[in-house]
Amino acid sequence: MRRSHRLLPALLLVPLALTGCGSDSLAGTAPPDRSELEERATAAQTVVEHVYVTEADGFELARQSVGVIGEDGFQSTYVKDEGGAQLTLSVDRGTVTDGNCRTVPPAAKSCEKDGKGWYRVTGSRHEYVRSENGLRVQLAADRGAVDRAALRAAAETAHRADDRELDATLPEQADPEVLPPDGGGTGLPADRGDLPPNGDGAPQDPPGTSG
Repeated sequence: MRRSHRLLPALLLVPLALTGCGSDSLAGTAPPDRSELEERATAAQTVVEHVYVTEADGFELARQSVGVIGEDGFQSTYVKDEGGAQLTLSVDRGTVTDGNCRTVPPAAKSCEKDGKGWYRVTGSRHEYVRSENGLRVQLAADRGAVDRAALRAAAETAHRADDRELDATLPEQADPEVLPPDGGGTGLPADRGDLPPNGDGAPQDPPGTSG
C-alpha cells in the first residue's frame, strides 16, 4: 500500500538561506561521507537517488518541507521571500508519456509536450513533468503566483543532488543521546514519573494532594 503524500502547511514553510546548488555557503565545505548521507535519506524514508534540487530566481529551499512522497519518493518546497510564492518539487517512481500525461497524479485538465517534458494544468496549479532514470520529476506552482516561463526554467534546472546538495537538503540526524523527553518525534511516549509500573496505568497523585 502506498503512503499518502505528506505535505506541510504553507505557513510552516519558512525559507532557509539555501538554494538547490551553487550556494556560496557550501563553497569549500566538505560534505559528509556518502554512508552518512544515505543514512539521513533512509531516516527521511527516501533514498539519495531520489533527492533532486533546483534553482529559481528569488526562491530558497524551505528545508523543513523536505519529506517523503509515495513509498520512497522525495518532495521539497522552495519559497520566494517577496510575495511568498512557492515551487513544489516532487520525485517519485514512474514515467510520463503522451498516453498517461493527463492521468499522472494529480490528474490534469490539459497536457502538452514542451521541450524535454510536458506542461500540465491541474486546477489552479500548473506543472512541468518529465521522466528520468525511471523517475517522474514534477515541478508545480500556483498559476497566479509563478508564471509558465519561470516554472519551466525551474523544471529544466531540476537535477539529482550531488553530495554537497544532499548535505544541504536532507534533514540532519537526531542525536539519540540528546532527544527531548517527548521522544524526539520517534513515536516513543514521554517519560511520565506519575505512572505506576503496574495496574491500569492511571496517573498517581502525590501524597497530600487529595481534597
